[in-house]
Amino acid sequence: MSRNALIAWLGAVFVAGVLLANTFYVVDQRQQAIVLRFGKVAGGVVNAVGTNEPGLKVKLPFVETVILLDKRNQSLDAGQEEVLASDQERLAVDGFIRYRITDPLQYYRALGDEQTAHDRMGQIVNASLRQVLGSATSTDIISGRREALMGQARDEVASEAAHAGLGVQIIDLRIKRVDLPDTIRAAVYRRMQTARQQEAAQARAMGEQQKREIMADADKQVAITLATAHAEAERTRGEGDAKRAILFASSFGRDPKFAAFYRSMQAYETALAQGDTTLVLSPDSDFFKYFKKGPGG
Repeated sequence: MSRNALIAWLGAVFVAGVLLANTFYVVDQRQQAIVLRFGKVAGGVVNAVGTNEPGLKVKLPFVETVILLDKRNQSLDAGQEEVLASDQERLAVDGFIRYRITDPLQYYRALGDEQTAHDRMGQIVNASLRQVLGSATSTDIISGRREALMGQARDEVASEAAHAGLGVQIIDLRIKRVDLPDTIRAAVYRRMQTARQQEAAQARAMGEQQKREIMADADKQVAITLATAHAEAERTRGEGDAKRAILFASSFGRDPKFAAFYRSMQAYETALAQGDTTLVLSPDSDFFKYFKKGPGG
C-alpha cells in the first residue's frame, strides 16, 4: 500500500469515526434526552419520566444536538436567606428543596440550562421562605410550627413553579439550619457575656457579704467566750480570795503571833523582792525582829 493510499485510508477512518460519534448517543436509564435541531426542539423526549427507553440512539450528525437531563429526584441548596419573623427577630435560614424534572421540554424552554434553573428556583424558594416565615414568630420557626410552615412554603414554591411553567415537580422543601445573623449573633453573645459577668459580680458580692457576716459572728462569739471566761475567772478568783481571807482571819484569831509573823513576811516580800532595795534603819528596828529571833521572837 502506497503512502498516499494509507493517508487516504486513515483520513476515511477518522471521518467515519467523527461521523459515527456525531450520529449515535447513549441515554442512561437514569436520564432523559431532548434532541435539538439548530438549537430548536426537534421531537419528543427520549426516555421521559414514566417510560423506559434507555440505550443507543441515533441523531442527525452535525445538525442535531442532545441535552441530557436527570430523571431522578434532585436536590438544590437555596443558600442562606435573612428572614424577619413576625416578632421582629432576624433569622438566617438555610433552605433546600428536592424536585424532579417532569416536563423536560418546558424545563428547557423556561430555564435553558441547569445553572439558570438553579438560580431561578433558588429565588423562588427564598421568596417563599421570606413570605411564609415572615408571618410566624421565631419560636414557631425554630420548633413550634416548623413542620406546618415547611408544608406551606413547599406548596407556595410548587404553585409558583407551576405558574411560571418550569416543568418541575416540587417534592419537598426543608430548612437545614436556623440561626441568628452574624452581626446579631455577636451582639447577643456580648449581651450574654455581660449578663454572666453581672451574675458573677453579684455572686462575688453576696459571697463577700456572707464572709463578713460569718467573720463578724465569729468575732462576736470569741468576744462572748472570752468575756464569759474572764467573768468566770474573776468570780472563781473572788471566791478563792474570800475563802483565803476567811482562813487567814480564822488562823490569825487563833494565833496572833503567827499573824504578826505572816504580815512581816509579806512586808519583807514587798520590800525586798526586787533584790536592789536599799533600807536605812536602826538595827534594833521592829522590821528586822524576825531576822534576829525568828518566828518565836
